[in-house]
Amino acid sequence: MTILATPLRSVATSSKTRPALSWQESLRRAIRDPVQLCRSLQLPPKYEQAATQASQLFGVFVPREYLGRMKVGDEKDPLLRQVLPIAEEAETGKGFSLDPVGDADALMAPGLLHKYRSRVLLIASGACAVHCRYCFRRHFPYEQMPHGLEDWQPAIEQIDEDTTIEEVILSGGDPLMLTDPRLAELVDCLEPIKHLNRLRIHTRLPVMIPSRVTDSLLSLLSDGRLRPVVVVHINHPAEIDLPVSMALSRLVEAGILVLNQSVLLRGVNDSAEVLSTLSKRLVDLRVMPYYLHQLDRTLGTSHFEVPVEIGISIIEQMRSRLPGYAVPRFAQEKRGKLSKQVLA
Repeated sequence: MTILATPLRSVATSSKTRPALSWQESLRRAIRDPVQLCRSLQLPPKYEQAATQASQLFGVFVPREYLGRMKVGDEKDPLLRQVLPIAEEAETGKGFSLDPVGDADALMAPGLLHKYRSRVLLIASGACAVHCRYCFRRHFPYEQMPHGLEDWQPAIEQIDEDTTIEEVILSGGDPLMLTDPRLAELVDCLEPIKHLNRLRIHTRLPVMIPSRVTDSLLSLLSDGRLRPVVVVHINHPAEIDLPVSMALSRLVEAGILVLNQSVLLRGVNDSAEVLSTLSKRLVDLRVMPYYLHQLDRTLGTSHFEVPVEIGISIIEQMRSRLPGYAVPRFAQEKRGKLSKQVLA
């Protein structure tokens, strides 16, 4: 199978499409300077030096749309905590490593990870619309991953040859950092593979920059043969403002199954009250709470870790407050296991 011979899907935009480069302009306007981040939120000067030093380990990238949801002057704002570099990132942390979930062990071809039966993961892009400080792939060798259609040939061939694979997960980075035409090229390489049934996209872009949900993206996902599933990543109810709500609703109304996954983070969402509020907001938007993840023990993230026992207690409290469908599964990914381990 030769992916270069695959026809390009049409992604023509309608008259209702937002300005073609609006989400890309938002990316260009994003904050990349830790000092600018601190000053934009009027944080005390002591934060600037720590943020500058920590950003040498992992850079800053914060869209202004996300910045606008934070409380100015609030050093403990749960959204700020997710993106502000702090001195604790230099701590090694016992049991923390560069690749805690075994991505390197699961690499079957450039950009192709195969951990679980019937599904594979493609690193579609090494770029993200935000640099989450707890990112489990902050040390991932993205420079070694495919950057064009020719580079994807070995991965596509492996998927084509393995008839047990039913679902392809596009991840990263963030796969929606690809433009709609480039994403369409990749999807068009997957659709002719007869044993594939579903296409799953893991993304934070509809939350960071809601204008990324374009008419052409909706057409690309809803008009294809593969059944689309979009998994967004929202950790706190304050991340959902009106534009985010509208973006999520557009995905749902296009007939796309939309799920949410969160990471349990100290100082961000480590309470039943916060997570229950988040679940109710999601369900009201017809987005199903999917997973609450125990933190992956990635080097530089130990200050976010919440003990497993507290996570289990939070889920039990949520069950007493919410209908069952609104309670996410509390899960942990462990190196070498054939599935995520459900903790509660």
